[in-house]
This record gives sequence, C-alpha cells and structure tokens, in this order.
Amino acid sequence: MVSKNLVFTIHMKRSEIKRRPLADTVLASLEPEAKEYRENYGIDRIYFVVSSSGRKRWELRYKKPNGVWGWLGLGSYPDVTAKQVRIKAGEVDKLLSQGADPIKEKKSEENSFINIYEAWYQKKVVENRSSETLSNISEAFNNYVLPVIGEKRIDKITRKDCADIQYKIEARPAYETARKVRGWLKQIFGMAIALGKTENNPASNLEDIAIKKPKSISHPHLLEEELPEFLRAFRKVKGEKITLLAARLALLTATRPGVIRFAEWSEFDFEKGVWAVPASRMKMKNDHLILLTKQMIELLGEVKQLTWYSKYVFASDRAQKNPVISSGTINKIYARAGYKTKLVGHGTRHTFKTLISEHGWDSKWSEAQLAHSKEGMEEVYNKAVYLKNRLAMMQWYNDYLDALEKGLTDKEKRQFKERVNTV
Repeated sequence: MVSKNLVFTIHMKRSEIKRRPLADTVLASLEPEAKEYRENYGIDRIYFVVSSSGRKRWELRYKKPNGVWGWLGLGSYPDVTAKQVRIKAGEVDKLLSQGADPIKEKKSEENSFINIYEAWYQKKVVENRSSETLSNISEAFNNYVLPVIGEKRIDKITRKDCADIQYKIEARPAYETARKVRGWLKQIFGMAIALGKTENNPASNLEDIAIKKPKSISHPHLLEEELPEFLRAFRKVKGEKITLLAARLALLTATRPGVIRFAEWSEFDFEKGVWAVPASRMKMKNDHLILLTKQMIELLGEVKQLTWYSKYVFASDRAQKNPVISSGTINKIYARAGYKTKLVGHGTRHTFKTLISEHGWDSKWSEAQLAHSKEGMEEVYNKAVYLKNRLAMMQWYNDYLDALEKGLTDKEKRQFKERVNTV
C-alpha cells in the first residue's frame, strides 16, 4: 500500500529560497502572495514575477538608450523556460549595444507569424481546450511551422511556404498531423485577416494537394510468443527514467498513450487502488476507472520521486508549452529495444486483448478495461464496470508478464490457468 502522501503537491514560499539561479522546481512551486512580487532569478538582471492570481512571467531590468531604467516583459512561465529567457535576455543586450530600444523593436515584430500564432494559441487556452490538444498544437508548430515561418511577417508568407510545411509533415509520414496543421494554419491566418494584419489566407486549399491518408491498419503489436524476448530487451533499454516508466505503464495498463502522458496525480487514490480518468480525457468522453495492481503502484511510487513538484505524473523537464513528455516518447523507447516496426504505444492494447482472450478471460471485462464503447442500447443500459473481476484480471496479466520475462515453467503455466478458472 502506498501512503496518501504520495499524491501531495509541493508548494514553496519565496522566503524558503536558498540559492540562485532559481531551479526549475522552485519556479514551478513558488506560491502567490497577496500582492504581486518579483524575485531575482540570479542571472543578467532577469526577474521572475508571481502575480497574486498565481500567474508567472519573466521581466528584464534594462537601461534604455536615454539612460533611464525600465522593465521589459520576456514572456510567461512555463511557456518560456529559464533556458529560453536567458537567450532572450542576451538578444536584448545585443540590441542595446547597438543603440536600439528593445521596446520599439518588440513593437515592430507584432506582425510576425509567431506573434499572431501566440495570440491564437492563448485564445485556445482561454477556450479551455484540453491539455492534450494544447500540447499537440505546441509540438506540431515547434517542430514543423515556427522554424520555417515563425519570424516572417504574416503578410509576406506565401502559399508555397504553407505547401512546403505540409510536404515536410507528410514525408514523415504523419498524415493526421498534416490534416490538423492545415486546419490550425487556416485559423491563424483567418485571425490575422480579422485583425487587419494581412489580406489573404495562404493556407487555404492545401487539402487540394494533400496526400490521401493510406487505409488504416492495426497498430503494431506483439503476440504472446514474442513477449519474453521483448520484455528482456525492454529491461535493458537506456534512457530518461521518466520515459522508461511511462512506456512500462503502457504495457501494464493497456491504456492509450495520451491518457498516460496527461495523467494527473489528483486522479489517483492509492488507498482504494484506483486511477479515475475524467471523461474529458477519454476518447469516448466517459469517465473511466483503471484498477491499480501491485506492479502499477510500485511503478507510480518511482515516478512520484521524479515529478513530485508537478500536477502531471509524466511531467516534462523541457516545459515550454509542453507540460508533459512528448507524444512519440513511448514509441521511441520500444524502438530502442529493437522493436521500432513491431510495437507502438497503442499496440500494447492489442497485445493485452489478444493474450487475455487466448487465456479465457471474459471479453466483457477486457472491453471494460480498454474503455471500448458498447453497441446500440447496451451503451445506455449497461453501466457495469466489473471492478472486482477486472482487478483480478489485471493482476493476473501483470504477474504473467513478469513470469514471461523470467521464463515460464510448466508448473507456473498450470497455476496461471487455475487462477483464470477460479475468478
């Protein structure tokens, strides 16, 4: 049993700061006070500002060309990380050395694509879009769009610029990402038109040259006879512990990677052994309960030692606009084990369903575990979630994976079969 203390979030008063530059954990956990306050970050006249509402941002103390001291905003936190703010401060110092006023320079950048993008993104935040959606937007634009047109004036961006971005995404291939980026680009240029920043939308008609998405096939997954070798290879993979644990939890729970990536500590009740995923984060928009096995609880205890400071279980140490580990993280871990084209995060669900079915477990229990929708009126009337049976099934499944990794004896095979028959 894991202590209730496992789910507490750490907060810090500024009087408890012991060293500078301020560490990422300090920035994330500083508490607001009755009045807004500034804390010296510890490098190059950079200050960290915490408002009474809890919002956080960066400011730079600088001397204007006329000799008067002033403040310059460098962005909100965690959108702008400590590393990024140091780079921004260096750019301001360079402008000052050339006799330029960074405030005027900043105003001249208002028509840049990145400026309109950030305003559009904040609109999505205000609209309460899900953390997963915001993360996907940020990841796509940081990888494919901003490096290409981020600094260009919005009215100087061409149809060819937008087409080249689409070609690059399709070349991965990532057809679904390309489709989403097309829509987001059209919205951003639409906002720019409404604001009087440009007169045309160069992202329109991109679908006319888009590559048709190939017919979907089953996610790569493993069958039982392939699992022992994979599990032993997986155990030897090197990498960040947080990403290894996320990939391990996908195996143990057969849960969608997006649900794992955006899991919050507040969703877990370790005394009851339950992970309650809210409907807003589920594909079918229904609340979902995941029963925690001994292996899952032990794993989450290890994760808590790494991300105790965050509301997110699998928090990213690269903050930016991405509060959690990236969408491809779990797949990359399986690829490092030598299974790049053989297993992906979503494929763990296929592996689970196949193995459980072959060993005779009731399909109603496994379907409930996978949160699959029911057909017709059964969706309306059948609210059973089979909690007791599902816990027995998942504990069996986790124990069976452990046994496969070590090497399953004939005696153990009989014992596992008996456990299925006694539930």
